[in-house]
Amino acid sequence: MSSEFYLLTLRGKWINLTHQRLYFTKKFPTKFMPQENIDVSLLREIIKELTTTLRKQDFLTYFKRISLLEQTPEKIVFWVVSSFMRDNLAHKFFNEILSASKKISPTVSVIDFCVDKNIDNPSNSSVIDCAVEYKELTSKKKKEEIPGTEMVEGINSRIINSKYRLENFIIGPSNQLVHAAAEAVVRRPGSAYNPLFVYGDVGLGKTHILQAVGNAIKERYKDKKVIYTTADRFLSDYIESVKKRTVDRMKEKYQSIDVLIIDDVQFLAGKDQTQTVLYNIFNTLYENNKQIILSGDKPPKELTALEPRLRSRFEWGIIVDIGIPDFETRLAILQEKARAREFILPQEVAEFIAYNLGANVREIEGVLNQIIAEYELHNIPPTIDNVARRLNKLSITDSLIGNSTKKMAASIKTYEELLDAVAGHFGIEKRNILWDDRKKENMIPRQVAMYLLKNRMNYTYERIGNIFSGRNHSAVLYSCKKLETILKKDQNLFYEINILRDKLGI
Repeated sequence: MSSEFYLLTLRGKWINLTHQRLYFTKKFPTKFMPQENIDVSLLREIIKELTTTLRKQDFLTYFKRISLLEQTPEKIVFWVVSSFMRDNLAHKFFNEILSASKKISPTVSVIDFCVDKNIDNPSNSSVIDCAVEYKELTSKKKKEEIPGTEMVEGINSRIINSKYRLENFIIGPSNQLVHAAAEAVVRRPGSAYNPLFVYGDVGLGKTHILQAVGNAIKERYKDKKVIYTTADRFLSDYIESVKKRTVDRMKEKYQSIDVLIIDDVQFLAGKDQTQTVLYNIFNTLYENNKQIILSGDKPPKELTALEPRLRSRFEWGIIVDIGIPDFETRLAILQEKARAREFILPQEVAEFIAYNLGANVREIEGVLNQIIAEYELHNIPPTIDNVARRLNKLSITDSLIGNSTKKMAASIKTYEELLDAVAGHFGIEKRNILWDDRKKENMIPRQVAMYLLKNRMNYTYERIGNIFSGRNHSAVLYSCKKLETILKKDQNLFYEINILRDKLGI
């Protein structure tokens, strides 16, 4: 027979509490001391369980320093650092904490929270810092996970970085095909798309996709030998084997693996003997349905310094390119990398960086690292002005919406094309941009058009004035400066101009 619980109110009314959830939020007097037989390992196990059930962001935001005040077979009372943490845990995560507590101690049926103002006392060994605990748990988990490659004695390979995964590879129009091909290879290594040849410019994600495929295959097929190396390391392997007169042994070791990944094969250019060895290894692996994955800065046909027979084999499977990421993809990449570093980057700052940095993903990550370092070491917040100064020092940009390090070829040639595009984007007639009226729906597009003509197509103020009904130099200058002022406050317009620039290719 199940028990029922009632509460007598001050007005003499009984309330059935059997199926009600209670939140105990009273503060214990400072003289109240925790029981002496507290089991810290129990709390540690509960926290460990919560790290697997809660989102990382929620856990790090709402779980700070915590300890146990009371522990019985049926009840656990948690001591927390503040009333904010107490209220959030009780209202947002009650079920999750109760479930985790029951999983570790099945007899527990009641949990409670109260505030301990002295919880930050360093001498209190029963207190667990949840952020530190999370870091230790995730670090231990990474070590327990498969590192990415199986080392083969005698092969100069590299350990695949576990942070490179298909799940965190940001997909956009420029890399959809390569991601789809990579997933197909993971599902059927040696059968689907063999070899897989990925090409593209520096810093666009070739290494990420190669190592991500290696990690995914190793996780799915525990018994497969996966080797990731670079063309330079492969060359070093060959030179070393020549010195030791063990070339045949070197070839046998490479031919014994299940997945061979070689990055930057263009660096084998002019190394005829090394190419011959790779040709022989390639043939053996291919004939035995072993997966081969390669990357280069150009498609095989354009790698003219490589032997024709080797280039021909590189074309046997599928050739996919990683193109320059568009604005939205760059923005997503930047935000993902900031999240991975647990750094809050304001939306407007992220958009500013994504647009000004252009194509190179490594450059985006490098700037983000500098911004984080400035914040952590010198407490400099990531604002548009501060970031703009940083980019100026790096010679990346000199205007609010600046120049990318690698300009895309402009798809527009005349001011007429630009005016048509601006008018179409804002949904107005082109003549309304050229006319001198004060309506806001026409003024903003007019200022945008002037700004882009000046800053992106390098028109003089005088020439722009002649286009816009003979305005004088100072009027055009004022319009451009006015727009820059507006952009510092209006992030939606800033975003609109970025999209417009991306469409125009300027």
